Amino acid sequence: MFGSKRCDCGEQLERSLEILAEKRGVLIYLRQEGRGIGLINKLRAYQLQDTGLNTLDANTHLGLKVDDRHYDIALNILKDLGITSINLLTNNPDKIAAFADGEITVVKRLPLITIPLPENKNYLNTKKELLGHLLGGKNK
Repeated sequence: MFGSKRCDCGEQLERSLEILAEKRGVLIYLRQEGRGIGLINKLRAYQLQDTGLNTLDANTHLGLKVDDRHYDIALNILKDLGITSINLLTNNPDKIAAFADGEITVVKRLPLITIPLPENKNYLNTKKELLGHLLGGKNK
């Protein structure tokens, strides 16, 4: 699941764990594979991507949302842990927005920069261009 070369999920997880080991913190894993469509549907979407569809079009072709994740559970976990402010490790503007009106203050966003692979370069470009992901540096 985390080892797919078609996305940067595994690399982001590894980098997050490295940062947390250095600086302390909390990793919250939400079972929302494939931007919330689930693992089986993600595999179906991969098949469609093999025919030329991008990751977003593959989801909608399957009758699914482009991104069906929700972050209220993560906010509640942080509140339950007594955490009131965080440095958020993300490239996803939707995750940043999830904290905008909440009780948890985002002090700083820390980017998760990965080195694109031939297998995920188009995927990363799609996330940047169509979803507004904040990819810079080596993801350009």
